Amino acid sequence: MTEVNEEKAAPAAPDVAALEQEGEIAADYLEGLLDIADVDGDIDMDVEGDRAVVSIVDIKGSDLVGTGGEVLEALQELTRLAVHRRTGERCRLMLDVAGYRQGRRAELSKLGARAAEDVKRSGQSKSLHPMTPFERKIVHDAVAAAGLRSESEGEEPERYVVVLPS
Repeated sequence: MTEVNEEKAAPAAPDVAALEQEGEIAADYLEGLLDIADVDGDIDMDVEGDRAVVSIVDIKGSDLVGTGGEVLEALQELTRLAVHRRTGERCRLMLDVAGYRQGRRAELSKLGARAAEDVKRSGQSKSLHPMTPFERKIVHDAVAAAGLRSESEGEEPERYVVVLPS
């Protein structure tokens, strides 16, 4: 019998220079889109954790967000594809428009905390409405912070979070 020594490798530190490059490529791509659409807006870039974050700020209206963020999700996917095309690397860039994701993050954190409290009180699991992967992650984090577990169930685009009793 042969023993295999498997050591868990520590996660690699993010390559900040590569993430900054992703942000710059994304900003250039988005500036081009804004010019084509004749939409005024400024672009901010940052690196948060292991991903580049690009925000379109000082923009009027919600046309680039859409109902429930669907236009924002599509723009993010197009921007990720543009970055991938230039770098050849998978891109996890996060795009925000007019602070939509920041506001949505706060709402979803409250939703997750309330759901966890309901489950603690009732002792019964609770299913939430379908959400995007971004939204589910925030709810999972809020539920974990409240001391409970949660799981995602269903198939995209109808995938949802279930909060489980302890």
